[in-house]
Amino acid sequence: MNETPWYHEGLRFCCTGCGGCCGGAPGYIWVNQDEINAMAAALGMAPEDFEKKFVRCEGRRRTLRERSNGDCVLLDAETRRCSLYEVRPRQCRSWPFWPSNLRTPADWARTCNDCPGAGVGRRVPFEEIEQCRVMIQV
Repeated sequence: MNETPWYHEGLRFCCTGCGGCCGGAPGYIWVNQDEINAMAAALGMAPEDFEKKFVRCEGRRRTLRERSNGDCVLLDAETRRCSLYEVRPRQCRSWPFWPSNLRTPADWARTCNDCPGAGVGRRVPFEEIEQCRVMIQV
């Protein structure tokens, strides 16, 4: 079945840096060793120390810790900006082009309601969206 996705002409997105996708409801920010190494290096820490302070295990996988209010531990509470934006995990890099947001036009409309950068800004080409969508499934 080779059906053309409804978003084949691309979608608009421009990150506003609001931090909305980094906090609120509890969830998981899955990380791998390469991502941990990059974030640790950006903070001048050993990966083991970064992991002890900012990462927790969930089954066999690792996720960034969250504060009691659901915010990512790397989200600056005052500025509402990611303290490691340039080296953020691929899960964060692929927002808002997650499979759950791309299932239907209605799912995308909900995303646009929740995220001030979704639906505005530059048109992101289909190929780039697909790279993000696939990245998050790995």
